[in-house]
Order: sequence, then C-alpha cells, then structure tokens
Amino acid sequence: MDFNGSDSRSAPIPGPRTEDRLPHTAQAAVKIVIVGGFGVGKTTMVGSVSDIRPLTTEETMTQAGIGVDDNYGSDTKTATTVAMDFGRIGITDKLVLYLFGTPGQERFWFLWNRLFEGALGAVVLVDTRRLEVSFDVMGRLEERGVPFIVAVNSFPDAPRHPVEELRTALDLAEDIPIVECDVRRRASSKDVLLTLMRFLHSLALSGALA
Repeated sequence: MDFNGSDSRSAPIPGPRTEDRLPHTAQAAVKIVIVGGFGVGKTTMVGSVSDIRPLTTEETMTQAGIGVDDNYGSDTKTATTVAMDFGRIGITDKLVLYLFGTPGQERFWFLWNRLFEGALGAVVLVDTRRLEVSFDVMGRLEERGVPFIVAVNSFPDAPRHPVEELRTALDLAEDIPIVECDVRRRASSKDVLLTLMRFLHSLALSGALA
C-alpha cells in the first residue's frame, strides 16, 4: 500500500521500448569507450550515433563545483555526466557495439577504471581550446593498455590546427589516427567510430592487439 491507500503493487513496471530491446539474433558484443575532459561532447556523441535512446546520468551543475571543476569553454553548460552515458549500435544482426561515455570532470574519474574493463578501444574527444586536459586522459588509457584514436570536436570558436601540429602538441605516436568531427552529426560520429574500427583491425593484423 502507498501513502494514499492504493495498492502500488498493481501498477505496471515500465520496460524498454520495443525499438530499444536487444535483437534476439545478437550473439556477440564489442565495447567502446568515449573519453575526454569536461564539456568536449561525449554525451552528445553517444546520443547522436546510438541506435537506441541513450542512457545518460546527467545531473544539474551546482555551486559545489565552483573552484573544483574546470569549466573553461563550457560556461553555458548546465548539466554534467556523473557516472556514464550508454548507447548501442547494431553492426550486423549478430554483432552489436556498446558505447560508454565517461564523466569528464576530474572528481568523477575514479569511475573510469570500471568503464575501461573489457573495452576493445577508445575515442579521445579533444577540444583545441583545452588540449592540456587530454594528457591525463590519454595517460590513463595507456596505463590500462586500451588502444585509442583522437577525435577533434569542431567547436565554432575553437582554433583550428594542422593535424601534424596537433600530433606534436599531444605527443602522439605516428600510427595513432587523428580525425576532425562534429559530434552533433550522426554521420560525423559514425566516421569517428569507423576510424577506430579500422585502427583496431590494423593492430590485430600486426599482432599488436591481444
């Protein structure tokens, strides 16, 4: 019984929408993580490319983060991911791709290790206005042995640099792909994921991917 005297047990528990249910033909899954600093577009990317309605854990930003979080370049942002974003893409009838977006604010980075477990690869989203944020992000992936590519999200007021200048600034190896993207566009986000898949395939062929 609830406080109004009605039997709450009779209320139906909502389930997933028909279009969100995992196809019965699915036999295998691949896990990819989308990482980056605060406000680089991780939630937007997962939402733009996912076949299903994405699961997000965004909470309204409060004054508790003032002086703690680096919000530079994201002054108009009012919510932030505090756990993860989740989406899914059907590659074939039997293979699905799971997307996990990590929280960007450094105080939530303790959650990253769990999200990295079982990940085949990662996309590091970069904002050229705050390249320095990417060093710790890439360092954590390297420590965990997770191969990654770098995707530069094209913000309207962000400076543009030649790829080789970005590679030098980020101290990236020559074989790690760098691509430009607009994560608001599904086609652009899919191109980023295809670049990652091709990179992982090349690593597998060379024996570098266990």
